[in-house]
Amino acid sequence: YAMLLSLIFLIVLVAAIVGFVFRHEIKTNFESNLELALKDYNVTADRHSEAVDTIQRTLHCCGVQNYSDWERTEYFSQRGIPRSCCKNQNDCSEADLKDPNKAKLKVFVDGCFFLVTSTMESKMSVVAGISFGIACFQLIGIILSCCLSRYITNNQYEMV
Repeated sequence: YAMLLSLIFLIVLVAAIVGFVFRHEIKTNFESNLELALKDYNVTADRHSEAVDTIQRTLHCCGVQNYSDWERTEYFSQRGIPRSCCKNQNDCSEADLKDPNKAKLKVFVDGCFFLVTSTMESKMSVVAGISFGIACFQLIGIILSCCLSRYITNNQYEMV
């Protein structure tokens, strides 16, 4: 049991170290994937498009760096900026969303990349605290299982 807990502890430790070391690569990868999702955005039930809409609605943001990122997409030439960027859904017409100057007043101007990464970084202390707590319980389990093993081994000789 102590060996199993030690193995799990080492796996979690390695995963945490790898995540910390490669955090900049993770950010870069997220940014490029978000840009790709914007480029391939459409109104069909595509899960990438739904994810973009959900991020924009939830975090009150638009585009990768800002709302003007949508101007470089095929979707913008057909329909303008998506409705998920609108501050007020009732006050956003398709004509407003096709005109970048009018859209600036109707949509969220902040980009999603900065908001997503700053939200993740702000929650990292909570994740680190929970992980540290779990690691402490695992170490306590390892120590107690070793003590129990030693106790069982010592008592075997007394029984005979």
